[in-house]
Amino acid sequence: MVKEPRPGRVKTRLGRDIGMTNAAWWFRHQTKKLIRELQDPRWRLVLAVSPDKEGLESRIWPNSVARFPQGNGDLGARMGRIFKKLKGPTIIIGADIPNVSKGDISAAFDALGSSRSVIGPAPDGGYWLIGLNLLGPPPRSLFDGVRWSTKFARQDTKKGLPHPISEVSKKRDVDSIDDLAALKHAFG
Repeated sequence: MVKEPRPGRVKTRLGRDIGMTNAAWWFRHQTKKLIRELQDPRWRLVLAVSPDKEGLESRIWPNSVARFPQGNGDLGARMGRIFKKLKGPTIIIGADIPNVSKGDISAAFDALGSSRSVIGPAPDGGYWLIGLNLLGPPPRSLFDGVRWSTKFARQDTKKGLPHPISEVSKKRDVDSIDDLAALKHAFG
C-alpha cells in the first residue's frame, strides 16, 4: 500500500517531527528501495495506490509493477478491498517498513501454507504485514471494530482474522523521528 509522496499528504506524523517535505522525500526513497528489494518471480508485486487517480497515473512508481486504486475509507476498508480483489494467498504490507526482505515475505507466504491468516507484529501494537489464504471472499467483519493507529490495532485485527493465525517476525514502521532513531540505532 503506497501513497503519492506529496508533502503534507504522506507521513504527516513524521512530517511534524522533520518537516513535511523531508517526510515525503524519505517515504518516496524508502518506497522505491522497498519495491526494488521485493520484486521476485515467486510472487506478483502489486501497488495499491492512493489517491486513486493520481497514484494510477504517477511517474514515481515503476511501470513494471501493476497498480490498482485503494479507494476510500479507513485502512480496514481499503485493505478489505485488496483482499476481495486478489485471489489465493495474499499479503499486504505498508511501504514505511525499511528492513523488509524477500525472506520476510517468503516466510509469510510459507506461514499461509498451514494457516488461514498471518500477521507481522510491530512494537507499537500495530502490524507491518497481514495476509490471508482464502478460497472465497474475506469475512465481512474482517476489520470491524479495529482501533487504528493505537496500541490495540493488532489485538483488534486478530479478532476478525480466520483461524489458525500465524505470526512472523516483528518489525518497526516509521511514524516518527523516534522510529527513525530506533532504526538507525538497530542498523548503524
